[in-house]
Order: sequence, then structure tokens, then C-alpha cells
Amino acid sequence: MSQIETAADEAVTLTSELIRIDTTNTGDPATLVGERVAAEYVAEKLTEAGYEISYVESGGKNRHNVIARLPGADSSRGALLVHGHLDVVPADPAEWSVHPFSGAVQDGYVWGRGAVDMKDMVGMTLALARHYKREGVVPPRDMVFAFLADEEAGGKFGAQWLVEHRPELFEGVTEAVSEVGGFSVTFKDDVRAYLIETAEKGIRWMKLRARGTAGHGSMIHRDNAVTKLSEAVARLGSHRFPLVLTDSVREFLAGVTELTGWDFPEDDIEGAVAKLGNISRMIGATLRDTANPTMLTAGYKSNVIPSVAEAAVDCRILPGRLEAFNRELTEILGPDIEQEWLELPPVETTFDGALVDAMTAAVVAEDPGARMLPYMLSAGTDAKSFQSLGIRNFGFAPLKLPADLDFSALFHGVDERVPVDALKFGVRVLDRFFRAA
Repeated sequence: MSQIETAADEAVTLTSELIRIDTTNTGDPATLVGERVAAEYVAEKLTEAGYEISYVESGGKNRHNVIARLPGADSSRGALLVHGHLDVVPADPAEWSVHPFSGAVQDGYVWGRGAVDMKDMVGMTLALARHYKREGVVPPRDMVFAFLADEEAGGKFGAQWLVEHRPELFEGVTEAVSEVGGFSVTFKDDVRAYLIETAEKGIRWMKLRARGTAGHGSMIHRDNAVTKLSEAVARLGSHRFPLVLTDSVREFLAGVTELTGWDFPEDDIEGAVAKLGNISRMIGATLRDTANPTMLTAGYKSNVIPSVAEAAVDCRILPGRLEAFNRELTEILGPDIEQEWLELPPVETTFDGALVDAMTAAVVAEDPGARMLPYMLSAGTDAKSFQSLGIRNFGFAPLKLPADLDFSALFHGVDERVPVDALKFGVRVLDRFFRAA
């Protein structure tokens, strides 16, 4: 067995073992588990291989980050950051075929919460980092490996905290790769493309609040906070923001047309995008802004009218649309609805340059005939924090996937899993990429 195949096998083991470590991030300090145990695991694996690590506690209980640097042949070049988050979203075991924290390796998959978001990439990166140190591999430039907390709640105790308080850990970094890119999509006639993330929508996690007059539930009330909030939330949830084709979306659709011959006429763009199959939801969500109500909170007893009602809304905003989005939001909600929010900016770069060439060469070497396509992610990653340091960001966690696997549905979904063969493929691609980037 070759050394890289040994590293690929280890990536499967590492991914499984990382999944078994519960790092649930609810976003609520009272209920989250935290990343400490997983960070200790990663720190031990890196130290064992010979790295000097930075083990950083970031101000919250059990919120920990691990950073290590591997010197390259030319340290005067800009360094490459490879980052992944250790936290995962909650999972209800009653809904799953296997326990979400089992890390089970069965039926050709590694199963569990975090299998694709994103302990698979963490496992691949950790396996290669260990392999390079043990075998004395010197990459062409410095590499910074970062294993981070709190991505699922915006990075307050992870990437955001490190950028604000420990920017020296990323000194010299000019480019970065991380999650939700590099995965394959099979179009008609077995035409396979790998989607590289070059853009992300902005995030606004918003709380809406309505106030009214408290009172007895049996009385007539014309100033009911629950009624006011419900009406506003219904208007917002039913609203369709205008269709906007950004440059990155146009480039993606043009690439699909070149590969398949499919047309994407602007007068029926959403109908045409539906032809993309399993990824149509992901691509469709990048055609317009979205504002989805997710939680409602009001009252403490069924016969008491509360004075305050609150709602949570998940907003995702296209690059360049913030001012227009705010105007529409004000018109929809009206003057009586209070707003407060956490906002993270969009990310956008061009699909060109030596790093893109290295990604392409690495994938094609393992999957001849494959094509690379840039795309915009409808969600967000820690790239939003790292771009504030002037770092150029891409999503590149390569996986060669079965044509019938609904990959986008696995993110935050039930029965999250990653193919074992895809993990091993990813290690081989990343190895080629890291040695050439």
C-alpha cells in the first residue's frame, strides 16, 4: 500500500472518531456541548506527529481552537490556510437510521452528524498534516492548518475571535480553502463537474419583536403583540425578493450550458434551474435574497396576553443587495416591529489564478475528463471572517460522489453520511493540490 493510501485510510478512521465526539452547537451557551474534547483530540494527533501547536481558548466555556503551521520551501510566498470547524448542529437520534454520534462505517459510508459538515474535511486535512510531518514532506509554501470552534453560530468563539484577537496566527496567509466546494455533480450522459465555491451570500440572523398591552385572555384586546408579530412574520415569510443574477451565478450557468447544452433563459430561470436535479435547491437559493422565519416565542400561559412577542428569521443576502434588501424589509415589516441582528458579510472572488489551476489539475489527475465550475453558496462559512484579513477564499473539500446521492440534503439533515471512497478520493486530490499550490 502506498503512503498516500495509508493516509487515505487514516482519514476514514479520523473522520469516524471525530464524529463520535459530540460537539453540538445550539448557539445557546446553556445547551451547547462545545469543542474542547475534539480540539484536544486534534491537538494530540498533531503533537504526536511532531507539530508545535497553538491551542487557543476563545472566551467561552469549552470553546477551543487548534492552529499549526507547516513551513514550506519558500516562506516568502503567501501562505495557504486550510481551515475546518469542529462544531456541528444538533441531531435527534430518534430520526436517524444510525445514531448520529456513532461514526459508524457501514454500507460504504461514514455515518453521523458532521460527516459532510465538516468533519470529513477535518479528517482529510488532519490525515495529510500528519502524513507530511512524519514523512518530511515540504510543501511549496507555508501551510496553516486551523481547526475551529463555533462556525455553526457565526464564529464568535472561533474564526471571528481569532481574527480579532490572534491575527498573528495567520501572518502571511494570502489564500484559504475550506468547506462546501470541490464536490462532484453528475449531469446528463455521465458528464461530471466539480463545483468550487467562489462566493457566499451574506447572513443576517434577525430577531423581530412586537410590543403590546398585556392582559387577560378573555378580554377584547386591540393591542396584541402576538397578533402584530404574526402578521408581520407572515408578510415577510410570503414575500419573494427580486430575482438577481450575480456574476458568479451567471458563470456557473454558462458552464453548465457548455457541458450539457441546457439553456437557462432569464424569463424562466427558476424553471430551468430545476433541471439541475439534486443541486437545484442550492443553486435556486442563490437567485434571490431569502428571509425565512424559523422560531416564534411569546407568552407564558394560555389565558394571559403577553406584552412582548419575538420571532427569529434567517436572512441570506446576495452580494451588492444589502441596501435594497433593507428598504424592502422596512416596507414589509412596518414601523412597529423592532429589529436586532447578527450580520456576516457576503464573500466573493473570481474563478482564476494559480490556485484555481492547481485545484483543477489535482481533480483532473484523479478524475480525467472532469470539469471545474465556480458557484455561489447560499449558506456561509468561516471565510466571512478570514476575508477581513485580506485572505482570498475558496470552498474546496473534494469528494467524488455517486450520481444519485442528494448531497445538499445531507447538510444539517437526517442520516448525514459521506462515502468512504469519496473520502479517500479527497485525500488523494488534496495531496496533489497541497504539493502544487
